[in-house]
Amino acid sequence: MARGDERSETPTVRLASGMVATIRPDPFEAGSRILVVDGTPQSHVDLEDPTHLSFEYVRRIGHAIDVVRPAGEPITAVHLGAGAFTLPRYVAATRPGSRQQVVEIDEDLAAFVRRELPLPRGASIRVRYGDAREVLSRLPAGLRGQADVVVSDIFAGARTPAHVTSAEYYREVAEVLAPDGLLAVNVADGAGLAFARSQAATLSHVFDHVALAADPQMLKARRFGNIVAFASNTGLPFESLPRRLAGDPVASRLVEGADVGRFAAGAPIATDQTATGSPSPARSVFQVPRGGG
Repeated sequence: MARGDERSETPTVRLASGMVATIRPDPFEAGSRILVVDGTPQSHVDLEDPTHLSFEYVRRIGHAIDVVRPAGEPITAVHLGAGAFTLPRYVAATRPGSRQQVVEIDEDLAAFVRRELPLPRGASIRVRYGDAREVLSRLPAGLRGQADVVVSDIFAGARTPAHVTSAEYYREVAEVLAPDGLLAVNVADGAGLAFARSQAATLSHVFDHVALAADPQMLKARRFGNIVAFASNTGLPFESLPRRLAGDPVASRLVEGADVGRFAAGAPIATDQTATGSPSPARSVFQVPRGGG
């Protein structure tokens, strides 16, 4: 069971996995909080303004959610990986009445977040606990083939587990999506981008349309960071997305069409037999000191 640490200057809990989760004030943004798990910042939440998305990759996913359906229209969303529920809060604020399912493997972590950073009142956010692939297979029949958006943002510590990176996994996700639904995947990778290229190849093997969003330096394979991959079987409604991405505090680029094929050229398609998890970042990349504050 989780155990709180009352000596900490910030809310802290030791999870059943042995990892330590802390919710810390953002030193640069008053009123915002950062969820840190095992030394890795995982989520940023602004309780006063849930439409404020601070992390770069989360902003990219938020932009895609903004254009997948007409502005303000309720959607059905499935979030694989909860973190601090940043995107479910965003959808609830920007698309009132949306139906949302959140899947989280760590019940202790979700309980800690919901206690310290309560979800918005009245939001239709259902939380299911368990491994993402296992829970996908038992989602309600009425949800299958109905999701406008599925977000796959799954990490164990600082790495994405291999079994949620394979073609078989993405086929299971596709069964939940509406015919014109959108999948957004957070892909963390470093120099060379071998993992990201393989993920682009794998998604292109399963879906008819794939696009990538990242900052230009990341796409040049010069540093560790996050690429967001988008996939759909009916085309991507991204006419306005390049402008939105370019207007972010850290501008990013959208890679589409033949450019995705060139990015993934020669990369292997990940299967359940061959898939590997995302690479581990150096501790200096994302991680922060374990002390409070």
